[in-house]
Amino acid sequence: MVRLFAEYGRKNLPFFVVGLLASVLNRLVGIVPALVLGVAIDAVFFQNTAYALPLVPESWIPATVTGQFWLSFWLVIVAFVAGVGLSWIQGLGLAVYSNRVQHTVRVDTYDVLQRLDMTFFDDKQTGQVLSILDSDVRNLRTFLDSTLSGGLQLVVSVVGIAGVLFYLNAQLAAVTLVAVPLLAVFTVWFMRTIRPMYRALRESVGALNTRIENNVAGMEVIKASTTEDYETTRVADASMDYYQRALAVVRLDYLYQPTMELLAGVAFAATFAIGGIWLIFGPPWPFTGELLVGEFVTFLFMTQRFIDPLSGAGRIVNAYENARASGERIFGLTDRDVTVQDSSETVDLGPVAGRIEFDDVSFAYGNGRPVLHDVSFAAAPGETVALVGPTGAGKSTAAKLLLRLYDTSDGAVRVDGHDVRDVSLKSLREAMGYVSQDVYLFDGTVRENLLYGAFDATEAEMVAAAQAAEAHEFVSHLPNGYDTRIGERGVKLSGGQRQRLSIARAMLQDPQILVLDEATSAVDTETELLIQRALSRLTTGRTTLVIAHRLSTIRHADTIVVLDEGRVVESGTHDELVAQGGLYATLWGVQTGDVGGVSADALDRLVDRIREGDVIEQGATTDGGED
Repeated sequence: MVRLFAEYGRKNLPFFVVGLLASVLNRLVGIVPALVLGVAIDAVFFQNTAYALPLVPESWIPATVTGQFWLSFWLVIVAFVAGVGLSWIQGLGLAVYSNRVQHTVRVDTYDVLQRLDMTFFDDKQTGQVLSILDSDVRNLRTFLDSTLSGGLQLVVSVVGIAGVLFYLNAQLAAVTLVAVPLLAVFTVWFMRTIRPMYRALRESVGALNTRIENNVAGMEVIKASTTEDYETTRVADASMDYYQRALAVVRLDYLYQPTMELLAGVAFAATFAIGGIWLIFGPPWPFTGELLVGEFVTFLFMTQRFIDPLSGAGRIVNAYENARASGERIFGLTDRDVTVQDSSETVDLGPVAGRIEFDDVSFAYGNGRPVLHDVSFAAAPGETVALVGPTGAGKSTAAKLLLRLYDTSDGAVRVDGHDVRDVSLKSLREAMGYVSQDVYLFDGTVRENLLYGAFDATEAEMVAAAQAAEAHEFVSHLPNGYDTRIGERGVKLSGGQRQRLSIARAMLQDPQILVLDEATSAVDTETELLIQRALSRLTTGRTTLVIAHRLSTIRHADTIVVLDEGRVVESGTHDELVAQGGLYATLWGVQTGDVGGVSADALDRLVDRIREGDVIEQGATTDGGED
């Protein structure tokens, strides 16, 4: 929490100071009516003592009883009016401060989040991330807005009221304040006990959010599989875990809160009993001196105002521990090490010709399982290189290394002779366009999705890109054309339509290097024809790295690199590889239906490779990759 103030609180410190100062003054002003009432009872009504108020000069006090009465009246009125004004200033100041800090924390956390390595997103569930950006950040705002001022008011009330009570009668004040040390000890125990409970509670919130988010995103699959009851059970289990953890916190809170109220109530009862005996029978042992009626009334009022904040200390401690757990999760995210980032010596890539080189590249995901072994190939500017091979061979991993979503374990990936680790990420990725099988479109209009990453493109350029991508015709028939909203992830469009929009988007960005990852594998034959025609326009004059299972789509590539178990086993043109009769020829024969031309041993070896690739793929995905 100290770090929260140090890193985010200083920028808006004036609002914080004004809010807390108003909070302190509000508590001090709240003491005035009870103090004035006690003095008025003794000096004005019973007239058995002189009229005197702390910090008020004697020259300001009227000499007559009537004047003292009206002075008391106006002091009480002014105190109440001042309290209202100070409450408004306190609320506004702290609200502005806490909301500004909340905004800055959320934006900074998101900015750090999107710069983290892909391994973080491979391992972290979406619901956990969303709960950090939403509920955890809101917990910090609540702490800064109300909890912090409540804690300060508690301290001011205890100190201020204790000072007044000792000023009036130090002996009786000792009775009232005897519960404070017990309350402090009990509070320390409560904080230490509830802290791990709140950590577990925040984690369970993230787990529940993840389950619900996943199910909402996969609603089509749930309905098609008729697994509504199964998913309801899973949500119920996650909700029950949250319920049980929340209930554990509530149980402890309900032990703490009534105990605090009991101790504070005992202090009030003791003050009332001893003060009453003192007034009726004289000072009980070991007390001495005189106790006036007005002093006793002030004591009762003050003790009640003293008890109220003490009994509410549980809420303050609860909110603090909740915010502390949220702060740990937020800073736990922002403090993660980032390995894929610019160094102080990186330079911009500059004008890109488009030469790509993989030089003895090896790579392993988090579990240490090798995915690529000494992979080497090159693409001259304007050439098309295709990566093919069984599932799990390492094709998509190679593409991710080119985009520098991950860094190589050994070897180097170069663009125009520059190691991708030596150039800035921004200039590297601006030089590349990426079209994948799993197209992601944002919830917005067609126009917003096409212009994403090319925000300065003109209307004419956008339409020309859509026409080149075979998308203009179907977009024109949408209800609002380019201004039609397409839903989350483009759910209102077909797979082929989404794919053609992604190609148009890549065209608008005008990259010199293209990465096409299974861009046509999930569409029908007719749509594939349209997409292939669009891709042929897109790749003209650009260096292209193509990943494909459908070998018919890459038979005209300048170079075909065949990967198997993370190694380059063959390389050449389509005709050369078919003539060699190796793995590529086997894959080609299977896909074209010419199984008779493939030996049984070759087919068995292919099936074994696919099974092994599934195992490798599963392990890689678990630890941060997918292929």
